Formats: sequence, structure tokens, C-alpha cells
Amino acid sequence: MPVLDREPSKDLGGGDGLPKLPLPTLKETLDTYLRCMKHLLTEEQFNKTQNMVKQFGAPGGVGELLQSKLVERRENKANWVYDYWLNDMYLNNRLALPVNSSPAMVFPQQNFRAPIDSLRFAAHLISGVLEYKTLLDARALPMDYARGQLAGTPMCMEQYYRLFTSYRLPGPERDTLVAQESSVMPEPEHIIVACKNQFFVLDVVINFRRLNERDLLTQLEKIAKMAASEEEQLPPIGLLTSDGRTEWAESRSVLMRESTNRDSLDMIERCLCIVCLDDTSGPELSDTTRAMLMLHGGGVAKNGGNRWYDKPMQFVVGAGGCCGVVCEHSPFEGIVLVQCTEYLLKYMIGSPSKLVRAASVSELPAPRRLRWKCTPEIHKLLASSADKLQRLVRNLDMNVHKFYDYGKEFIKKQKMSPDAYIQVALQLAYYRCHGRPVSTYESASIRRFQEGRVDNIRSATPEALAFVKAMTDGMLSTSDTEKMEMLHGAITAQTKYTILAITGMAIDNHLLGLREIARELKIEKPGIFKDDAYLISNQFILSTSQVPTTVEMFCCYGPVVPNGYGACYNPQSDHIIFSVSSFHESPQTCSAELVKCLVQGLLDMRDLCNKCNCGSNPAEQRKAKTLETHTQTETNWQNKTPQRSSDLTRNQQTLPQVMVKTPDQTKVEAQTQTSFTGRGTSFEDRK
Repeated sequence: MPVLDREPSKDLGGGDGLPKLPLPTLKETLDTYLRCMKHLLTEEQFNKTQNMVKQFGAPGGVGELLQSKLVERRENKANWVYDYWLNDMYLNNRLALPVNSSPAMVFPQQNFRAPIDSLRFAAHLISGVLEYKTLLDARALPMDYARGQLAGTPMCMEQYYRLFTSYRLPGPERDTLVAQESSVMPEPEHIIVACKNQFFVLDVVINFRRLNERDLLTQLEKIAKMAASEEEQLPPIGLLTSDGRTEWAESRSVLMRESTNRDSLDMIERCLCIVCLDDTSGPELSDTTRAMLMLHGGGVAKNGGNRWYDKPMQFVVGAGGCCGVVCEHSPFEGIVLVQCTEYLLKYMIGSPSKLVRAASVSELPAPRRLRWKCTPEIHKLLASSADKLQRLVRNLDMNVHKFYDYGKEFIKKQKMSPDAYIQVALQLAYYRCHGRPVSTYESASIRRFQEGRVDNIRSATPEALAFVKAMTDGMLSTSDTEKMEMLHGAITAQTKYTILAITGMAIDNHLLGLREIARELKIEKPGIFKDDAYLISNQFILSTSQVPTTVEMFCCYGPVVPNGYGACYNPQSDHIIFSVSSFHESPQTCSAELVKCLVQGLLDMRDLCNKCNCGSNPAEQRKAKTLETHTQTETNWQNKTPQRSSDLTRNQQTLPQVMVKTPDQTKVEAQTQTSFTGRGTSFEDRK
């Protein structure tokens, strides 16, 4: 039997009363691993892997030893995989944060008519941040509850408390996630505003009083004026944070030699968040262009230096109306970012801009510019970082597509889970583009357990492959009824694996734990982890994530391997937003081609459902309905009709032009859209 824990635990940070993460049995994981990999390998590779797995899992063998050590570790820790997972997924990764790791939420295009409008928007947004921070400090956020399988289970809330109190410190070999403890240090009472590549300290509490919106606007106006002063311009130090992690760690140690730089770094590292006031980026921007500008700032010539990527929350307010938030992903998952962002946008709509002059601190001290002492060595490092960022900007192939033919309501009428259906559509699109199945990552929340983050839903199932082959290679030889049966089979398989993952019984975290225990024990790396199959299983060529929103915005991120795709999707009632990314430098990938195949596949799947009049059999309906409730990934406002941004922009006369569907925001948990990027192995293992 797997090791389970249903005893209430002491509060270990937002996990009061939650069970510990279970540990699957060795046999369960090894059997599932073979089943997941068989159709992705050649016969020769699979035979070799089968022998490796048999050897590893043999009675009295190394697998049993490592499993027993994991059982001990589970007894002694709140979450047996958390540290291993955090290092492997993020902190060991040496790639630059922009595009490769940090996702972005893109707000609707704002209609700023004058420069003051963007500053008003920023002041209003900062007010919302301070309100949300008050809720966090009072531990007054309503609890998130699971939906679907084990519905009503409370979820670990710990990630929320890292939104504004953590920082990713670069290291030569591994980064450190620094969490500020208020008991040791005074709570930060300032934010950092980036404007024209300069950084300014904006105190949000002066004389024990929180600044109101009018005061914030006054201070932002001063910052904009100071930033425009030509003679005061300092080099764009923020560019260094866009470099590879080892390079940035080295540059930071060079900066730290000067006390002026140490003080500036300290102010940035301890701030609540960063607000980036970006210069305008040209004419009316498409969704795709705005997504790219959020992910990398447009490079050195635009706003690439107007960032500080180590801070978890970077709010971007562009003078041209391109706004959003870029997040450093190591402290929290997607649902936490979505919940926070939706709170802020709803706050901005629900509480009209309070710009009347209230009882104010009559003469606010001017915000202060952060100073940097730059040696020729630092200038050289800046030039190198700028070059690498430019290469990243040129390399990103982004395609944001709004699919308007149908949305999740149609899928639910077929008695299918929208998430499982879209995952099968992604498998079909990739197969049509490339003629083969590949390892696919879809994140599943394990927040029903203490300190739970995510595990991986392996969407490239044998059943999905059978369906996509029937829809492509066997288009003429397979009947519609058979295809429909295969579609049901693929959705059932996807659903079953989703349930495994959200209940802590998937394979990726377990295999990672076994591998890391072997490393800690200084045992020679077991053959199973040196095998081709393990390498292939962790090359996530398709890295996917569902990020549903109730406010008109969308999420995007880059691929996690050079020849892969990042595919983020946001299912709405009558449409689905897809953000697909890849790299131009890879001759194998093309985002526009994948989107084209995705659209075709979604239309073909709809036609198949319509032809077969899916769900006409009452017993089949009941069965499918049960499946749908198991994998329900939408929040409890899921049936509201979305408003298109174009309709709202016409009707909205006052700032901000953010869009919202409904204010109801309680008891929410989306189970499969919580992490934007999937890496099952550390960077060294992927090379």
C-alpha cells in the first residue's frame, strides 16, 4: 500500500490540519513509468528500459533501499519532495529567467490618452497591492478549497504569503529562495519603481501612515520627472538580472564590492514588489506583441533594462497601454498569481480611483533614486547581458490565438472535462505537425497536502496516441464511431492520470525523490536514471498549463527545452485563448504551424462530436458526468458569460479599462493550471 497520512498535522505554514503528501509504492511508480514510456520509445530502447526497471525494483535491490529512505524522510518532514522539487524545477536551473522561467499575465490593452493616465493606473494598482498585503498580513485571505475529486478539501495557503516577501538570490551553482521573516527584520514599507532603466524607492508608509492614492500619484509624477532628467542617467543595471543565473551571480558579486551598490541591492531585495513604468512601445499592439513585451520587455532598445527579474511580482504599466505582471515562479504557482491579479483588477473596478485630496502628509519627501557605482568591468558585464537578452528577444516565436468557434460550454455539453479535451487536442496538434508523440508536461496542484506545490500529468498517453493516429494516419480506414470511442478512451485516460496527480500518486515527484536520495547517499547513480528513457521522459517538448481567468487577461511563458513548445490555455464559455511559444533557432518548431494544427484539430473534434451526437446514451452520459466532476478545473464562476475586451473598451469611460466578469471570488481551486513550466530533471540531467 502507498504511505498515506490522514492525521491532522501541526501548522507548518498555511498547512494547518492538512495531511502529508503521500508516497506511492515503488511497484506502482515503476509500473506506471513503463506504461507512460512504452509508446514513446523504440522497441530496443523499451526492452533496455524494462530490464533497468526490473533490476532497480528487484527485491532487496537499490530501489527498495532508496524507497525506505524516502519513507523515513516523509516521517521527518512536512513535505518529503518540496526541497528536491524546488531545487530541481527552479533553483538549480542556470537559464535566464525571462522567457525560460518567468511567466507573465497580460492585461487587456489600456487606453491611456495622456501620460498622467498611466501614472493614475499605476497609483490605483499600488493601492490595490497595499490592500491585498493588509489581508495577507492579517492572514485574512479566505481559504481555497479543492473542486472535483475530494471536493471541499482545504488547500495549503502558504504560497500566498510569499507573494510580497520573497526574493530569488542568484548563486554560482544554485539560487536561493529568500523569504523575509518579519520577526527578524522589519516588514518592508517601500516598493521599487523602475522608470527609464532607473530605480527609485517609493515609501508607501510615511510617519506610520499608509499613502493614499493621491499621494502615490504625486510620488509617481516626481519619479517620472526625475527619470527624465538626462544628466542623472545611470547605466541600466536591471539588464544584469536578465542574464543566465551563474553570470548574474558573478556580476552581483562584482557590484557588491562597492557600498553604494550594496545599499541599492538591499533596497531592491527587501521591497514589496517592483512597478515598471515602461515607455510606449509603438502603435496599437496585438495580443502576441503584448505577450512578448511582457516576457522580455522588448530588449535593450525598448524596456528590457526596466526590470528586476529576481523579484516575484513585477507590475508593468506601459505608457502605450501595454500592462501586466511578470512573476518569478519559484515562490508560488499560477493559481496564486491569478487569484492575486484578479483581486487587484477587481479592486480597481470596484473601488473608483480615489484621487480627491485627503488628509495628506503635506510635504512628502521626494522618492530617492538608487545609485550605482559602475567600474569598466561592470560596463563590460552590462554589454554582455544586453547581447544575450537581444538574442533571447530575437529567438522567441510567440503566437497568441483566440479560438472563437466554441469554448468550454460546448465541451461540457459533450459530457467531457474541458481540460482533458484540450489536452487531447494538443496531442493531436503536435502529432499533425511532427508525426510523433512526445513527453508532455501538464501541471497538477498538490496543494491539498502540506506545503504542496505540483506534480506532472503525463498527457501523452497511449490512448491519446491511438486517437490522434485514427484522426490522421487512419483518417479514412477508421469509422467515426471508432474514433469517438477512442476520443472517450483518451479523455478517460487523461482524467485517471489527473486524479493520480492531484492525490499525490503520480510518478515524477517520486522518481525525483528516489534519484535525489541516491545522490545524498553518494550511491552511484542507478541505471534507471542514466537510461535514454529517463532522459526522453524528462525532455518536455510540450510544456502545457491551463490558466483560467475570470478577468479578461491571459497568461504566457516560453518553452522549457530548445526544441519545444510552451502552450498555455485559458478556456472561457464561448472561446479559448491559446498562448503558444517556441524558439526561432529550432528548425523543428514553429508556433504558427502548431496553432494552425490546433485550430484544425479542435474543429475536427467538434465535427466528430456533432456527427456522433455524443452523449445520447443515458448510461454513457452518467459515466462521463462523473468523469467531468473528477477533473473539474474551473472555478465556481465558470458559467458566467465573458465580455470581450473590445466591447468593454467601448463602454468603459474611466480608468482603468480592466475587464471583469463577476466579483464572486471565494472557495477557488483550479487543479491543473498551477505551474506554468515543466522540468522534471535538473539542468545537468537535461544536457
